[in-house]
Amino acid sequence: TDEALVKSRAIKKSKSKSKMSSDTDVKKKQAEHHAVIKYGSLLLLVGQMVGLVLLMRYTRTRHSGNGSEDGDLYLASTAVFMMEIMKFLLCCAVVFHQKGSTLTNLRSEIHTHVCASPNEMLKLCVPSFLYTIQNNLLYLALTNLDAATYQILYQLKILTTALFSATMLGRRFSKTKWASLVVLTAGVALVQISGSSDHDGDGEDDDKNRLAGLFAVLCAACTSGFSGVYFEKILKGSETSLWIRNIQMGIPSMIIAWATVFLHDAEEVERKGFFVGYSPMVVLVITVQAVGGLIVAVVVKYADNVLKVFATSFSILLSCLISALVFDFRPNFKFLVGASLVILSTAMYSKPEKKRGLAQRGHVLPISHGTRKTSG
Repeated sequence: TDEALVKSRAIKKSKSKSKMSSDTDVKKKQAEHHAVIKYGSLLLLVGQMVGLVLLMRYTRTRHSGNGSEDGDLYLASTAVFMMEIMKFLLCCAVVFHQKGSTLTNLRSEIHTHVCASPNEMLKLCVPSFLYTIQNNLLYLALTNLDAATYQILYQLKILTTALFSATMLGRRFSKTKWASLVVLTAGVALVQISGSSDHDGDGEDDDKNRLAGLFAVLCAACTSGFSGVYFEKILKGSETSLWIRNIQMGIPSMIIAWATVFLHDAEEVERKGFFVGYSPMVVLVITVQAVGGLIVAVVVKYADNVLKVFATSFSILLSCLISALVFDFRPNFKFLVGASLVILSTAMYSKPEKKRGLAQRGHVLPISHGTRKTSG
């Protein structure tokens, strides 16, 4: 009996060791998998930030498909509308796959979250409208500003997000964060007055273009900050998935984008057609904008704040480098100082705070252009 008891204990001990070893292996594999996703998300963030801006600048300054400035410029309003359609169809395809690849289940999901949720759909019309306006402003800004300058000026969305968070959510910030916003503003001001550009302007017209671009960026930063905070305020605690949320927002966004085409460009569409100025490069811009935002929204939760700051800083540097090589961009001393201040401000803003009654949520940096936030 004693021998049997000893054997039983030995077997249990062996099983316990085996289980601990198995758990260790599982945790190790999970850590490796998480690291791959984490650094993969960094590459995706940088790629989305830099790629979209550079491609859009290229297509807005080289009107025809062969890269020359001859030919008609495509309409930004039609590009935004096509992007919304592409994003909506992509989200429907993902939900279709997740729900067993049956049209019945897809129809049921859409009915539940769209037709049977009129109040939530009504609330989502506000950010949908703002995101559509923001995407149109992005085209206007990159028509008038070089990619590097735009990339830096658009960091003003950190300032607007902070201000709207403080006023709408009652969020409090540390002295370091408020100081970072002052540094950010100073950096943006230096970049704007630097006069650096990727083309030789004729003075007065170039100043007008920069002013128009600055106005577009300021409006885009305001819509980005307000819509993000509004989204958080009305949908706090919601467990709706990313894909369903984008379907919900996609429906009013498509309607608003379609209305924008005919309110703003009806005459141009009637004379030259809906797809005037389109080329394979323009289609690529629309695809990157539609797919890129969704990819970043999926992977951004895996990247910590340090990686987000690195991605923002690296994207600014990369935009400057590629602009210098492709667009003949020549930054001057004021631009370099301003860019350095903006990069410093992003690092200061995302520095972890000590827990002394300050709100800890909502201090992550707003990352991508028109990326829709979700609690799911």
